[in-house]
Formats: sequence, C-alpha cells, structure tokens
Amino acid sequence: MHILFIADPLEHFKIYKDTTFSMMREAQRRGHKLSACVPQDLTWQRGRPVTAKVREVVLTGEQQPWFHENAVIERPLHAFDVVLMRKDPPFDAEYIYATHLLEQAEREGARVINKPRALRDHPEKLAIMEFAEYTTPTLVTRDAAAVRAFHAEHQDIILKPLDGMGGMGIFRVRADGLNLGSIVETLNKNGAQTIMVQRFVPEITQGDKRILIIGGQPVPYSLARIPQGSEVRGNLAAGGKGVAQPLTDQDRRIAEALGPVLNERGLLLIGLDVIGNAVTEINVTSPTCFQEITEQTGFDVPAMFIDTLEAELR
Repeated sequence: MHILFIADPLEHFKIYKDTTFSMMREAQRRGHKLSACVPQDLTWQRGRPVTAKVREVVLTGEQQPWFHENAVIERPLHAFDVVLMRKDPPFDAEYIYATHLLEQAEREGARVINKPRALRDHPEKLAIMEFAEYTTPTLVTRDAAAVRAFHAEHQDIILKPLDGMGGMGIFRVRADGLNLGSIVETLNKNGAQTIMVQRFVPEITQGDKRILIIGGQPVPYSLARIPQGSEVRGNLAAGGKGVAQPLTDQDRRIAEALGPVLNERGLLLIGLDVIGNAVTEINVTSPTCFQEITEQTGFDVPAMFIDTLEAELR
C-alpha cells in the first residue's frame, strides 16, 4: 500500500510525540510505502487530475535525521492507495480550499481520509452543536451583549476563537467579570468574528480528556490533559500534563453514541475532548495523543489505526 500523508512540513515534526509520525512508523513496519506533502503542493489544472509534488520518504529509525528522501516527484493523488489528510489547524480559508481540491481528487478516484466533505462539515468547535445533549451550556455568537448575558447567567465562563488549536486564545472569566469587555473585543474583533462561550466545567482539574475513536470504535484509554500551576488550559501545547487512563462508563457511552454516526460520514479518526461528562470539541483534522497513550498503557494505538485503515481499503 502506498500512503500519501498531507501534513505540516516533515522538518517541523516533534517525533517523540507526533501522531502522524507514529502512523508513518507503523505503516512502514508493515511494509507500506510512504510519501508526504503539504497542502501548498496540491495543484489542479483543467484537463489534468489533482496532483501534488510529493516526497517519497523512508524512516531511518534514528532521532536525527529521522527520514530521508528517495525522490521528489509530481504525482496524481488517485495514484496512491490512500491519502491521509493530517494538516493541523487553523481551519481557515486555505484549509477549506484544500478540502475542495481533495474532493476533486476523490471524483477522480482517490481515497481520502478523513473525507474532505466531512472535514468541511464538522469544524471542530461547532460540530458539538449537533450533539448538544452531551455538552456544557454553550453560546456561539459575535454579539457582545449576548456574551454578557451568558456570563450573567453562568458566572464562570470560558471564551475561545473558533479557529484555534492547542489552547490558543482561550480565556476564563469568573463571576467578577474582570476584563470581559476587553476579551470579547479581542476575540470577536468588535463584532466581525464569531466566538464560542461555554460554562466553565470545574472537572478540568481532573483533566481535559482526549478520547480517540477509530473506525467508529473507541480506543479503551483516554489521555487526560491536566492543567499545571495556575493555568486553566489542559492542552499539552499549553503545558498540560498528559495522563492516560481507562475510559469511564460515561466516556464510553459518549464515544459509542457519537463514533458510529461520525464514522458513517467518512470520519475514520476523531478525537473527542471531554471535561467531566461534557463534550467540548470534536477534533477531526489531525487528532493526536497516539504516542502518549501507547507509551503509558501499552495499548498500541497506531497499530489499531493501521489495522482499521487496511480493513477500510479492503
């Protein structure tokens, strides 16, 4: 099987924790061929299929250099057995344009995972609206007055942009409302951008759990990302400590309710963010935490993913 990974530049990978790297390592271990590119490499021209200038790579098994290139060649996407879209957010206009190119490649015979239309239809912050019964009280708006009313009702709230990742741009405002107006102006650009506001979930002290779902089935362990010191964010990129733990009964109920629905839409891999019993985000672009869960529990998440991918292609 020849797999094309569309991701961030390979030179930027932190291989000690990168999930895409762990997928590549497991795929190569099974004898699959690897290629990689960035979204900027995608091209379409009338009369030709969608192509990409790709790097054919082999992992070295060393820390540095961790890969070497066999070749750099332009190839149509339908020439690969599968294309894995693993580009990190932001989920901006360029990301959306890339999904349109990938959808055209699908029409030409390419197999793309996660499915481009499903990526567009499930922006990671907003996808929770469909499953409101599993969420904390949430407001999506660009209206500052609506935010103030939500704060007055719930007293302790979290505000965040819709296109962030890794905890970027997240603010907590307590009952005193300190700096609420300034935070809203910063996030919504004086009414020009929509933001999300959620009631603060105090169980964040036990961690923001990442629950991975592969082919509709939950990985049996979550990674609880626990805020450190005075930090309110549990994101690993914001300094949170990752602690793997078995799924609770409620974790499993949530995963079993959402997983098959989203898998049926072409989302082979998703990552639910759950605080307490509340789903706060549904990650579909490039869910992470494979290596942390595998190293702490011995459950081989990359193997489960490649097993599922191989079965999907069969």
